[in-house]
Amino acid sequence: MARVNALRSVELGVTDVDRSEAFYRDSWGLRPVADAPGTRYLRASGAEHHVLVLHERETPGLVRINFAAATPRAVQRLHAELKSGGVAMRDDPHPIGEPGGGYGFAFADRAGRELRVLADVAVHIDAHVERDRPRRLSHVVLNSADADDDAEFLMDLLDFRLSDQTEMMEFLRCNANHHSIAFVRTGNTTLNHVAFEMPDWDALMRGAGRMRELGHAIEWGIGRHGPGDNVFAYYLDPDGLVVEYTAELQQVDEATHRPGNARDWARPLDRLDQWGLAGAPSERILGAMSGAGQGRY
Repeated sequence: MARVNALRSVELGVTDVDRSEAFYRDSWGLRPVADAPGTRYLRASGAEHHVLVLHERETPGLVRINFAAATPRAVQRLHAELKSGGVAMRDDPHPIGEPGGGYGFAFADRAGRELRVLADVAVHIDAHVERDRPRRLSHVVLNSADADDDAEFLMDLLDFRLSDQTEMMEFLRCNANHHSIAFVRTGNTTLNHVAFEMPDWDALMRGAGRMRELGHAIEWGIGRHGPGDNVFAYYLDPDGLVVEYTAELQQVDEATHRPGNARDWARPLDRLDQWGLAGAPSERILGAMSGAGQGRY
């Protein structure tokens, strides 16, 4: 089976692309790398050409998730496997005429989300660690009307593996990172949140400090999650989409890892992180995580 081996970037619909670009550039710590009419491409400090694409839309929401494959041949094999499995294809493998280039194809999962697999995307040779800035896209969490079916699609057809399962969520990985995708049992098909990896806990704290100085309140955190064992701080972007700074995500040993289940991860309702410091998410972020006000693209 051909497989994807990393999460590359996420594409979001926003209602004012200039306003959103300013937030992700000046507050969040990404850097513009390219633009087109109504679209902005932003990079982190790592080698990936871009980790976030912003598209002007009437309502905010998820537009597309981009994954990596090792080679163009792997892209072709994966396309053939998905097509033979009856997956709804958006196009055939082809050279990508967008910033970053590459070779790939797009398709839809069973819930209608658009996913794309790319190889040979341009990389930055000036990748380096910055003490208060994201270095890559960590994971995307999706609300789901049928989380079991959504997880099965990725595991059966893209060779994702189950890392952990709770009463509310399914955590899936495509490499050693504990999760690149997770599904939340919410009864709808929207975006829950997008997480950006900071180099370490200190960098996360520095990023949170910058956000505070610029007037952006932490909506949940700072704490440490159970599944994934990662440190977190959650915020809202200008359209009310949820973004997370995260660090120290668990690295999975394929030979020894055993997925946890809902019983393993059960915890008191008044202790929503391992440290007991994060407190409850704000009412604003709970509404935003549910997908309220989002469009479908």
